[in-house]
Amino acid sequence: MKPNTGKNILVLMADQLTPSSLRVYGNTVSKTPRIDALARDGVVFDSAYCASPLCAPSRFAFMAGKLPSKIGAYDNAAEFAAQTLTFAHYLRAVGYRTVLSGKMHFCGPDQLHGFEERLTTDIYPADFGWVPDWDRPEVRPSWYHNMSSVLEAGPCVRTNQLDFDDEVTFTVRQKLYDIAREKQAGTDARPFCVVASLTHPHDPYAIPSAYWDLYRDDEIDMPCTTLNPSESDPHSRRLRHVCENDRTPPTDQQIRNARRAYYGALSYVDAQFGAILDTLAATGLADDTIVIVTSDHGDMLGERGLWYKMTFFENAARVPLIVHAPKAYGSHRIKASVSTIDLLPTLVELATGTRETAWPDPIDGRSLVPHLQAEGGHDETFGEYLAEGAIAPIVMIRRGAYKFIHTPADPDQLFDLDADPQELKNLASDPAHAKTVEDFRAEVRRRWNLDALHQEVLASQRRRRFHYAATTQGHIRSWDWQPFIDAGQRYMRNHIELDTLEAMARFPRVTHE
Repeated sequence: MKPNTGKNILVLMADQLTPSSLRVYGNTVSKTPRIDALARDGVVFDSAYCASPLCAPSRFAFMAGKLPSKIGAYDNAAEFAAQTLTFAHYLRAVGYRTVLSGKMHFCGPDQLHGFEERLTTDIYPADFGWVPDWDRPEVRPSWYHNMSSVLEAGPCVRTNQLDFDDEVTFTVRQKLYDIAREKQAGTDARPFCVVASLTHPHDPYAIPSAYWDLYRDDEIDMPCTTLNPSESDPHSRRLRHVCENDRTPPTDQQIRNARRAYYGALSYVDAQFGAILDTLAATGLADDTIVIVTSDHGDMLGERGLWYKMTFFENAARVPLIVHAPKAYGSHRIKASVSTIDLLPTLVELATGTRETAWPDPIDGRSLVPHLQAEGGHDETFGEYLAEGAIAPIVMIRRGAYKFIHTPADPDQLFDLDADPQELKNLASDPAHAKTVEDFRAEVRRRWNLDALHQEVLASQRRRRFHYAATTQGHIRSWDWQPFIDAGQRYMRNHIELDTLEAMARFPRVTHE
């Protein structure tokens, strides 16, 4: 691969952040001034999608530049194989310092996947304990979401997620200071790719009063579309069962509380991103850093009576995507549909300055640099869902105005998103769209062998359920990442002279004329 360009890359990643909740995408309620500022001076993708509307499959696909089925990323307990090449491998190979802080939901013994440093453990377990069971679709998984996140939404003092995200922000800021010191000292001048991955605004919908009080009940917008089970498509009905939506239906006030807490969590995320950006500026690294804002998937937030994700409807499948590098790319918006799997070739091109890469392993993503340069680019994306609530593979094709959703288990869905942004009119049985539907079906047959994929998913689920049952007997060895900090090299220690240590730690260094 080519030598690197020397440009730093900072990826600011949220969890379960739907674009419809951000002002940059038309929302009028949320308060996210730092994200708004990045969008104002950056390139905004109006139609960016995740490869799968679920945490681990989406993140693995984002890292690998491949669709989930190509890497066995079926669900939230799928192993991310160590041999799978990621953008961290590619960037590290051309001389980048690769650093991860926060959530990436890696399952399996490899918890680095090309990152040279990982600053925190993950918030979610690395084992096979959350494997879905398509052999028993009628049995609701006890470990999965229920409606408690909505029914109990409101202000709080502290949560598990706040503990985690505060640590993520602190460690990223500290690492940026270390990078600046080392650059100044000449001990490590490599460009960096730092990924700061928060777990907010993911449910549970609970946030401290400082953020809850930024909003009032009377300004919280309610879902645009509420459907009861009889009006819902078959997959949505299964999701309502998996999440117990209709067993414990929320009141209007509980829905409003959940959405208010979600907005508060957005403002919290914005503040964390802001703290990291302030550190980037204070260290003098901002001008040479490309900042990317995105998420792993969205959140239905009560639309269509659904919550969380696991569906290809817009609120769950779309993600924000902002690229901020104003000296390189003028501020503009991209209407074309793209995917987070396109970020791997994009990052490699940004890092190497070339699109002509001899990939050691084929990828599915395509570089977004033509979009950044306002020179056109592709306008299509593909998705797969292979986890809870499904009983067979579900695939999605988004191209032009259309979104096509297909699974052997249910009737097809076709939506014209230009004419019907709320996806209320399924055109799949409309004779006027018969040719469009047949063309999409033919493309599905060319791209996927869904019968074979179904059997692969079932076999993987059975193996992993047995694996987990066996390895939780007797003494348990965890795969969870253990961050290592050598206390003997931190702060004040007697193997370094006091003046030398203080001079090394102070940034910027004091110079004597």
